Amino acid sequence: MRPVTQLSLDDRGIPLFDATFVVVDLETSGLDPQASSITEIGAVKICGGEVVGEFASFIRIETPLPARITAITGITDAMLASAPPLESVLPQFLSFASTHPLIAHNVPFDVGFLRAAVSRVYGETFAPQTLDTLRLARRLLGDEVRNFRLSTLAQRFQSPIAPDHRALTDARATVHVFHALVERAAGFGATTVDDLHALTRSSSTPQARRKSLIADAPNTAGVYRFIGPNDETLYVGKATDLRQRLSSYFGADNRRRVAALVRDTKTIRWDITDTVLEAEVCELRAIAVEQPRYNVRHRRPERHVDVVLTTEAFPRLKIVTHDPHANTTDRLGPFASHRQATRFVETVADVTGLRDCTMPIRRAQNHPACIRKDVNKCPAPCDGTVDIAGYLPSVLAASTSLADPTGLLASLRDSMTVRANTHRFEEATTVRDTLHQLAFALHRARQLSALRVAGTLVALRHTTQGCDTLSCRNGAFVAAKTHRHRLSDTEALTWAWAAEVTDQATVVPTAEETMLLAAWLNDTTTRIVSSSNGFAVACRGGQALHATLIEGRQLRRQQQQALRQADFSAATNR
Repeated sequence: MRPVTQLSLDDRGIPLFDATFVVVDLETSGLDPQASSITEIGAVKICGGEVVGEFASFIRIETPLPARITAITGITDAMLASAPPLESVLPQFLSFASTHPLIAHNVPFDVGFLRAAVSRVYGETFAPQTLDTLRLARRLLGDEVRNFRLSTLAQRFQSPIAPDHRALTDARATVHVFHALVERAAGFGATTVDDLHALTRSSSTPQARRKSLIADAPNTAGVYRFIGPNDETLYVGKATDLRQRLSSYFGADNRRRVAALVRDTKTIRWDITDTVLEAEVCELRAIAVEQPRYNVRHRRPERHVDVVLTTEAFPRLKIVTHDPHANTTDRLGPFASHRQATRFVETVADVTGLRDCTMPIRRAQNHPACIRKDVNKCPAPCDGTVDIAGYLPSVLAASTSLADPTGLLASLRDSMTVRANTHRFEEATTVRDTLHQLAFALHRARQLSALRVAGTLVALRHTTQGCDTLSCRNGAFVAAKTHRHRLSDTEALTWAWAAEVTDQATVVPTAEETMLLAAWLNDTTTRIVSSSNGFAVACRGGQALHATLIEGRQLRRQQQQALRQADFSAATNR
């Protein structure tokens, strides 16, 4: 059992009604977590205002309890004599708590003891997400009460359970106090876990003081803009829930860039969209047009490149700017970077014998040969070693590889195996990465090509609450909508006709936009209703391509899991 870890920002943005919390209280043998021990753990799990579980246990300790502790708590050495040890109780509590936020009255005390216990048992750092009802009460109640002790607050909120310095009883009383404080917090606009965290922090920070900019933000999908003093767009973003996402900028995000963005912002504007897909597309288009200086991703869509087979006497693979309207017969792309495309060109040259030099070769073929001839990597058309006819098989092999990757994938896999068997593992890893990148690039190219020649396409996806519809034209987004009831094909077509945009034909979609549409269409529950030009994805070499894609995706998942574990270990060892 691993210790509870910090929640992500997305987890903290969930509505309070949907969030699960664990209210915990400890009884201890003293006040110092390093010198004293936990004698009792009590915890109550709550969700949606209801109790969904409880946990309570004594813990056996090796030293006698001080008399003053027995006088306060009523716990005696006899009660603890037959109790399980910490090594047995702690894993059960951590399993009960899972990754849910911990709530306690005076959190530093309880979590301090839990942190020491986890360090003692696991040798790791305990870093849960917490909420402190003591700090929350101080912020919300002001001078309404004479002090902020749990017993005082329980009496103030007429709790049916009075604290008595026993773990489970005090945890139950804290639950009642917490629910009462949440009702108070609603008056401050707190509807999410992160909103409560913001209330427990000081309101004197510049970011917190400017939260009034989003006072009217709705809980719907949309696109938002941070606007500067000269009415210029500083930042564009998308959100599945505008209020939750915008609140994160005024919370605990201490990154300098976020603080600078909020400082430079004069106002924040947002546009509501019916679907998340529409918000994603609008974000991409707005960034491309407005070029906000705080946006980094998607600001330069031209970074995508294609690999094209040239038409000169001795053709080669050339890296060019991605063209969404180009014929893909002798072209492959988009590649996400020039470096990725260069690796692909070099690999194809190694496999097929195609030249990868950039100079134009004269028909006299009177150029000096490079080292690639000496290492048998190139047939050397430059110095006349082969003529046009002799070079043709390499050209055909490269051209065929762009349309049917079966042979190329097999050659790369064989090359990877040979290098691995001869213990050249770094080289084998490079070939493996190229193999997977080629598969992903070809898969993207086929999907994008199919969408860009499909004309006007209408698709729908049935859900448990109705259906989602999408209309696009030549790879560009036209409209999307979530319907509260299921539509027939005729109704979907009627909706698409009504949603037509007259100037949509002038829109040239970026690769990112068309890939967003392709990802939406790839869902197994999506069905294409109509396509004015037909919708067909190339399938030559599909079996080998599919196998490589599955292999690449599995490797990515394994690598991501390894990275998460490494991040966890780094965080717990800090």
